[in-house]
Amino acid sequence: MKNKQRMWLKRSVAGGAAIAVAVTMAGCSGGASAESRPENEIHVAVYGDATNKVEEQIVATFNETSDVKVVLDKIPGADYQQKLQTVISTSSAPDVFFNWGGGSIQEFVDADLLLPLDDFIEEDPGLQDNFLSSVFDTAVIDDKPYGVPMRGTQPVMLFHNKTVLAEAGIEAPTTWDELLDAVEVLSAKGITPIALGGADQWPTQMWYQYVYDRVAGPELFATALAGDTEVWESDESREALGMLSDLIDAGAFGTNFDSVKFTDGGSPALLRSGKAAFELMGSWAYATQQDADPEFAATSLGYTAFPAIEGGKGDPANIAGNTNNFYSVIKATRYPDTARDFLKLMYSDEFVQAQLAIGNLPTTTNTEEFLDTAANPDYSTFQFELVQDAPSFQLSWDQAYPPSAGTPLKVAVQQFFNGQIDADGFISAMQAL
Repeated sequence: MKNKQRMWLKRSVAGGAAIAVAVTMAGCSGGASAESRPENEIHVAVYGDATNKVEEQIVATFNETSDVKVVLDKIPGADYQQKLQTVISTSSAPDVFFNWGGGSIQEFVDADLLLPLDDFIEEDPGLQDNFLSSVFDTAVIDDKPYGVPMRGTQPVMLFHNKTVLAEAGIEAPTTWDELLDAVEVLSAKGITPIALGGADQWPTQMWYQYVYDRVAGPELFATALAGDTEVWESDESREALGMLSDLIDAGAFGTNFDSVKFTDGGSPALLRSGKAAFELMGSWAYATQQDADPEFAATSLGYTAFPAIEGGKGDPANIAGNTNNFYSVIKATRYPDTARDFLKLMYSDEFVQAQLAIGNLPTTTNTEEFLDTAANPDYSTFQFELVQDAPSFQLSWDQAYPPSAGTPLKVAVQQFFNGQIDADGFISAMQAL
C-alpha cells in the first residue's frame, strides 16, 4: 500500500473464507455463457439481507450509462451458503457473485472457473490501489487476484439494548465476570440475557471464536487450521469449552435458542423488543436493526467489544469476523468488460457513502474521509477504531475452513451448545475436520 494511505486495518487473518454460494437463482434462467439468457445483460448474485439496498442503488447507477445492464439476483441469506456450488460450473452460473474470498473460492479457482483480475487491474490500477491491501489480499490466490472488495469490513461485536440494561441497572460488560453477573441479574428479571439465532448455527460459533481467542490467543485456531489438530486437546481448549458451558448453564441464551434464527429476523427482534438484552453479531446487525426500526437503531442500540477474559492469553483488542465480502467474476462471462466497469463502482464515493449510511464500513483507502457522513457517525467511528487497533482479526471459523468442513463444524458447534455432545465429543469433531 502506498505510504500516503492510512494503515487503519492492522490485523493477522486466520485462514480463508466461507462456503461459497450456490443456489438456483431467482431470475436466472440462463448462465454466464448460456445463449438462453438475454443479450446485453449480466447477472450479479448477492447474499440477500438488509444491506441489499446499497447493491440495488449501485446497480441502478451503473445501468444509467451502460448498454449492457446488470440484473441483481438477491439470494436469501439462509440459502446462500448452501447452494451455488450446484450451479457455479453450469450455464446457470452468475457472471459476478458475492463471496468471502480465500477458502470460499479456492475450489472454483482450482477448477478454472474464475477470471483472474490481472488484466482488469492493469487497465485500471484503482481496482487494487483504492482498497486496503490487507483486505484485498484475502481474495488473492496463488498470487493472482480473484475478487474486488464490496460491502465493508465486518467485525463481530456485542450489541445491546440500552433501555433493557438501564432498567436492569447494569452496564455493558467489559469483562467475562461482568457478563456472567449481567446474565444473573437479567435472568432474575425474566429477561433472556443473550439473543442467539442457534438454528442458523453460524451465530453460535461466534461465541467459540471469541472465547477461544480470549483464552488461548489467535495462535490456537491458526495452528488447528494449519493441520495440527492436537491443539483442540490442549488445556486452553478445554478451559474455553468450560467457560462456554458455564455461560450456557447460567441460562444466558434461554432454552429455545436452537429454534431461533438471525436470518429470518428472529434474534434481532428479541433484542429490539427488549425480550433479550444482548446479541453477539457482525457489524451488519446495525443495518438489520436500522432496516427494521430506524429509531431503535439510532437511539437504543448499543455496542461494545467482546469482553476481556482475565488471565487469558488473547489480547482484549483482538477481533473476529469477516475482513470483507468480495465480487468475483466467472471466466465464462460473455461481457467481461461490463463486469470490469461494474467493479469500478466498488471504490466510488457513492458506494462508500451509501455503505456508511447503513452502518457498514468500506475498506477503501478514503473511508475515513466520509465517517462524519455515516448514518451514525459514532457507530462508524467505533467500528473504525475497533478494526484499526486490533492486533489480530481472526476470520470466522466457518469461513476459514474449506467448504467440506463447514457442515460438520457447525453441527459440532450446535451440539455442544445444546448438550448433545460433551467437551470430548466437540474436540473429536474438530479434530476430524
